[in-house]
Amino acid sequence: MPEEAPMLRWQIGDVRITRIQELEAPGLKWLLPDATPENLAGIDWIGPFVADDGHGLASVHALLVEAPDRTVVVDTCIGNDKQRSIPFWSGMQTRFLEDFEAAGPGVSAVDAVVCTHLHIDHVGWNTRLVDGRWVPTFEKARYLLGRSEWEHWSREGDADQQQILADSVRPIFDAGQVDLVGSDHRICDEVRLEPTPGHTPGHVSVRISSRGEEAVITGDVMHHPGQIAHPEWCAVVDSDPSQALATRRAFLARYADTPTLVIGTHFAGPTAGRLVRNGDAYRLDV
Repeated sequence: MPEEAPMLRWQIGDVRITRIQELEAPGLKWLLPDATPENLAGIDWIGPFVADDGHGLASVHALLVEAPDRTVVVDTCIGNDKQRSIPFWSGMQTRFLEDFEAAGPGVSAVDAVVCTHLHIDHVGWNTRLVDGRWVPTFEKARYLLGRSEWEHWSREGDADQQQILADSVRPIFDAGQVDLVGSDHRICDEVRLEPTPGHTPGHVSVRISSRGEEAVITGDVMHHPGQIAHPEWCAVVDSDPSQALATRRAFLARYADTPTLVIGTHFAGPTAGRLVRNGDAYRLDV
């Protein structure tokens, strides 16, 4: 990853959306087995989303959404100091917080944090390590977690997932900063959740509407734009692959050939574009 990720920012009516990147890296076969260089090379518009060697690029980033009366963070990446079973995500030390402060009003101005789901790379900066304790990073924010998502994972016996909850989710409960919400919760006039289950049981996307303009933050409905051309490519970490596929196809059909800006939660490169029907599939115009 370059030392300084490029600042990406979009304006949707009165709402400003800024990408704060934690990391970018090539190599997606561990997550999307079908996303081989050979298969990606068959997609004629995929160039901005692959590395020089043809492997798919992926990004881990948060999205700062500044509406007129609410400042919202969507997903909080992996986080520093977290001990994880994925070696290259364990004990990370990045400039994420410094970059976050430089990108906008800063941590103390955040009113709400949305986790599209409770996987490792979407909850990490919910907390930070201070004097040996995990404390909420966004000390004034309400953390909005899907009720069904929390109920599922809090009962899950997987040791890795319980570690993630222990250092990145339960401390915000302990601090009294969590609101469990429905999958169609409206955060403010411009920002609301949209249910997109399958990747996880309570997965949501985030819809932004202002002055007749629209955007949607995907969450993990898709991990890479290659899934736009090939919706049948499923991630190995999908809780329910059949549901994830049905949700992805419905998402693509709903937003194709509309003015809605689609912002990919893991899309590298330009990160956002508009969906266009392309024969029997779709493409992302950036």
